Amino acid sequence: MNHSIYSADRTTHLKIVVVALIAGILVTGLGISARSSDEGYTQTARVMKAGKPVVITSSNNSLVR
Repeated sequence: MNHSIYSADRTTHLKIVVVALIAGILVTGLGISARSSDEGYTQTARVMKAGKPVVITSSNNSLVR
């Protein structure tokens, strides 16, 4: 058994690539299934229209010079 990735043969590299692809597909499938099963957390956009401009002033300010 060879413990170095640099001196491994072609079949060992192929096994590593296949295992990585399968793991990636599984993670992607789990993510898609978890996202599509949460139907109660959907967000909708609401349109807010601007009203008349409002000026807010306060006369309780103290002026320090």
